[in-house]
Amino acid sequence: MKALLAKEEKSWIDSVIKEEEIEKYMESERDFINDEEIKEKLRQNQNPEPSRIRDILQKSLSIETLLPDETAALLNLKDPELWQEVFDIAAKVKKKVYDNRIVTFAPLYCGNLCVNNCVYCGFRRDNHVIKRRVLTLEEVRKEAEVLAGEIGHKRLIVVYGEHPMTGAHYIRDTIETIYSVKVKTKNGYGQIRRVNVNAAPMSIDELKMLKEVGIGTYQVFQETYHHDTYTKLHPKGTIKHHYQWRLYCHHRALEAGVDDVALGVLFGLYDWRFEVMGLLYHSRDLEKHFGIGPHTISFPRLEPAANTPFVQETKYKVSDEDFKKLIAVIRLSVPYTGMILTAREPAHIRREIIASGMVTQTDASTKIGIGAYSDRYTSQELERQQFEIGDPRSLDEVIRELAEMGFITSFCTAGYRCGRTGDRIMTLLKTGKEAVFCKLNAVLTFREWLDDFASEETKKAGERVIQKELEELKARVPHKVYNKLIEYYGRIKNGERDLYF
Repeated sequence: MKALLAKEEKSWIDSVIKEEEIEKYMESERDFINDEEIKEKLRQNQNPEPSRIRDILQKSLSIETLLPDETAALLNLKDPELWQEVFDIAAKVKKKVYDNRIVTFAPLYCGNLCVNNCVYCGFRRDNHVIKRRVLTLEEVRKEAEVLAGEIGHKRLIVVYGEHPMTGAHYIRDTIETIYSVKVKTKNGYGQIRRVNVNAAPMSIDELKMLKEVGIGTYQVFQETYHHDTYTKLHPKGTIKHHYQWRLYCHHRALEAGVDDVALGVLFGLYDWRFEVMGLLYHSRDLEKHFGIGPHTISFPRLEPAANTPFVQETKYKVSDEDFKKLIAVIRLSVPYTGMILTAREPAHIRREIIASGMVTQTDASTKIGIGAYSDRYTSQELERQQFEIGDPRSLDEVIRELAEMGFITSFCTAGYRCGRTGDRIMTLLKTGKEAVFCKLNAVLTFREWLDDFASEETKKAGERVIQKELEELKARVPHKVYNKLIEYYGRIKNGERDLYF
């Protein structure tokens, strides 16, 4: 039986990669990441003049994607005072595009079977201490019921290992299952309105299938853009060993009609400056081919994982100081993109980075063990997890802290359902117009969450933020729009849900 399963698995592995869906995007049989060119850019732009740095910062403020030489100059900064200017302008860029909103979400891991053997990953094929499991659709439903009906999340990032049991058809079925969940709450109902997917690279036809069932953002991390490092960390004979199959998965997604794609690097695998340059090159190539860049960029750092010594051995660990710098440079280099700070980071780091005003999304009430939400286990079990999380605080705690810092938590998913996605949202983001729609919807969705899920302490903190936002919107938007907002707001307080602009 095992031999038969192994044979079927190998047959599946051999069928995954479609070379013709890679070659069509390459130029002169090369991909768009030129390692030597990136290193040369970093060498050529050492010791940048302060006047040049300030010119680059002004370009970012106009919401223009930076050129590689400009990003390289920022990465070569040494002057602490100039770095402070960088942080300040990065915060202004975020404020201009996204205002003071922070979007919250939760990860939902559906399976940890994987055919790959990435040396840094707790879920790698040969890690026999991991307790393997794939959720049934009924178990997926139970997870979604807890997330939507008890915690109050409205959007998820659903995570899958690369394995025939969790392939595209399973992903399709889980998306449909999650969207079908509707749970009665204290004053209304809970429902997941946006299902983003973190999964392995797929073919165009598979991505079209996911588009049909309402996939949100398709998120795939390149892990590292450095070719030699990528080859060493992803052993030969595995699907993930193929650098270009992974590199061009976002191109395939956009060609398949998926509206939004998300990039990311696992910082700690190679030099962080090189990786930031890789993210810029990737963003620019998407803009070149499709007229839009990444909807979001993530920047997780390598964290401990069960029976995974590589994490302690890597020489490329990113310090807290450099972590803040790389976030600022990404914000300035791709100024329109959303930026995700995850619960991999401990609470004090998340607090500092969020307060700096550069990021747009974060997760909370995070559990990454398979079945962890409905199983209701409270402590981390590394044998069930891909890595160790640093901030296990509840959504209620995180939202209260955000409110006390002056941020409004947004559960808005209206833009996606109104067609403000893909190339349409890029123009709105770059002009700052999307911030108005999002602020209106942030107020409405925050009111929903406060009434349905918040503790009394968090509700009071949240209502202070809402009052401030209503006063600001009254002075900012046309009377007709404001009056409609107040009408919707009252209807939500009376129990209606999912009203939006």
